[in-house]
Amino acid sequence: MKLLALETATEACSVALWLDGEVHERFELAPRRHAELTLPWAEQLLVEAGVVKSQLDAIAIGRGPGAFTGVRLAIAIGQGIALALDRPVVPVSTLAALALQGPGPHVLAAIDARMGEVYAAAFALRDGDAIALDAERVTAPDAVALPTGDERWHGRGTGFGAQEGALARRLAPRLASVDATALPHAADVARLAALAFARGEAVAPEFAEPAYLRDNVALTIAEQQALRDSR
Repeated sequence: MKLLALETATEACSVALWLDGEVHERFELAPRRHAELTLPWAEQLLVEAGVVKSQLDAIAIGRGPGAFTGVRLAIAIGQGIALALDRPVVPVSTLAALALQGPGPHVLAAIDARMGEVYAAAFALRDGDAIALDAERVTAPDAVALPTGDERWHGRGTGFGAQEGALARRLAPRLASVDATALPHAADVARLAALAFARGEAVAPEFAEPAYLRDNVALTIAEQQALRDSR
């Protein structure tokens, strides 16, 4: 199986190529350069691996949640490539890809959503997969709750650094570790997409939908000014 994977939902930009279990990736912390880097990196990975686009079985997309423009970019580029090749798309949760970095078996993935909120979801890592234990949500850090039980959790993602680490402090009694610098990788999107593809979860390109979570993805002028004044 050959998959091209894109992940641009955060300040990190990454592209990966899955070749029958072997993963090649380009990854860089590159705010505002995603549109510039994504397609050239995809071309480079294919050339270096000696793979032509027509050999790809599907395009995997990190479908968010995350930054509106980044999520929209991955969806648009992924759909464009898939339509040109007449290939399906495998949408993958950006939070699940983040959680796959582990360690497991229980991971709370959280991404800074700005505006005093985080994107978050809890996952169980099992057999190379990230199984969602609750619904993805965008909420204030003090409203994030872990599933009931006595398990110790690993926190991953920039959401744990948001609001001066409010989420990490509140959940500290149940957290075995926290990495507030962790960012999602296209390599993990590819790993999850390979499993999803094998389960028959690929979709036609036009059915790949972003997960924005926020109904209002654009700030009004007044909201932008209020956010600047609060900094």
